[in-house]
Amino acid sequence: MGIVVNQSIKNVIITCLGFGIGAINTLFLFTKFIDEEYYGLVSYLFSVSNLIWPLMAFGAHNTIVKFYSSYSDKKERNRFMTIMLISPLFIAIIIGAIGSVSYKYIQDFFSDNNSIVQPYIWTIYVITIALSYFEIFFAWAKVKLKSVFGNILKELFVRVCIMILLILVYFEIITVVQFIYAIVIVYIARLCVMVVYVYGLQDFKFSFSLPKNYSSVFKYSLLILLAGSVATFLIDLDKTMIERYLLIEYVAKYGICAYIASVIIIPSRAMHQITYPLTAKLINEKKIKELKVLYEKSSLNLFAISGLLFVLILCNVNQLFELIPQEYELFIWVVVLIGSAKLFDNLLGNNNSILFNSDYYRLILYIGIGMAILAFILNWICIPIFGVEGAAIATFAAVFCYNLAKVLIVQIKFKMHPFSKKTFLILMLIIIFVFGFYFWDFGFYPIVNIALKSIIIGIAYIALLYFLKISDDINTIIKKIPRGA
Repeated sequence: MGIVVNQSIKNVIITCLGFGIGAINTLFLFTKFIDEEYYGLVSYLFSVSNLIWPLMAFGAHNTIVKFYSSYSDKKERNRFMTIMLISPLFIAIIIGAIGSVSYKYIQDFFSDNNSIVQPYIWTIYVITIALSYFEIFFAWAKVKLKSVFGNILKELFVRVCIMILLILVYFEIITVVQFIYAIVIVYIARLCVMVVYVYGLQDFKFSFSLPKNYSSVFKYSLLILLAGSVATFLIDLDKTMIERYLLIEYVAKYGICAYIASVIIIPSRAMHQITYPLTAKLINEKKIKELKVLYEKSSLNLFAISGLLFVLILCNVNQLFELIPQEYELFIWVVVLIGSAKLFDNLLGNNNSILFNSDYYRLILYIGIGMAILAFILNWICIPIFGVEGAAIATFAAVFCYNLAKVLIVQIKFKMHPFSKKTFLILMLIIIFVFGFYFWDFGFYPIVNIALKSIIIGIAYIALLYFLKISDDINTIIKKIPRGA
């Protein structure tokens, strides 16, 4: 776990900084510098782009991680990577052609409730291409166990640029329309930087011939395209469907609550950058015992750390919303349900990596498609009845069923699960801390109140983790802190 802990710590720091800047943008700059309608528009454009890019990437980012380490021959590896780089281009051309022919019909789709979307539909296509190829080149860096720079670009670059652009909007140096166009340029620039970095790591030449195992590669790409799209589908479908049933302003309101809850995924996003390629390597080398250890440790560590974030968010969210303009009301059940879904994601550890890099990824495809249909139906039913909170109910239910299915598959096929008595102990800690601190406030100014509560909760929670010896990795890190190591 040495390289995992090393790069994970760096990635956690980067991801925390990114989410911190994102929080400032989401909670304060967007809400104060841009009208609700345009904030909802930006949120919607991002959500739709996130829904489409896995389709355009053709599963290449996951396929690279699974197959790259299996090639010992340089020529075969070059042939493989050439396919990975060219295939998404064909998908982009097809989607672009369909979009060009049907552009008028797409515009008419937004002619009723939210016509503000119409002039910016084309930006979805451009952002989607930039997202797709960024993830492909990022995956190429990760298989070289070089995830830190890519993570800086993924978590920090866009958010810092958006912060600068929002400040420019505030000082009326650029308009809101120019702000949206500038975001498109930011995504393109990020892709260009990633391409330059990755080519510096590789000794690669295009080879326009198929690798020997091209049949397996294409089958995996097609299936993982659908399976991988399901996860993204479950994350962003809610915001996309809110636009269909409610005013676009509610996309922004829901997005704020969901973003606060999504902070819980910081540890998993950081750790998965390095555990994903390691999991693929262990599976390719059939090292099942080592895989089981990685599975258990990743689950325990992620659950312990994300549990603290879950507690901090719920216990401080009311004070946080006192700092936000009143038109952005708190939907507490959105925070609770989306936060619980993210907490469950962390509890699974590197479960996704195990399934997507094993011979059982087809099962995930079938289950995932079922969950996507379930999510759509639940959103269709719940949003008109419960409004914004209905989207959270639908997302939580679909994610819970999907994650439960994945745990059962790994248990049945690999005869292993990540849970232990310590998992139950962490769950008890989370419940006790939430009920112990949610209703308790100092009565000071919100920022002071949040800071004091967070310090007390953090010290008490970490101290209990340490003295109960829940995680050897966490205890080792804590022991190093006084020495400055």
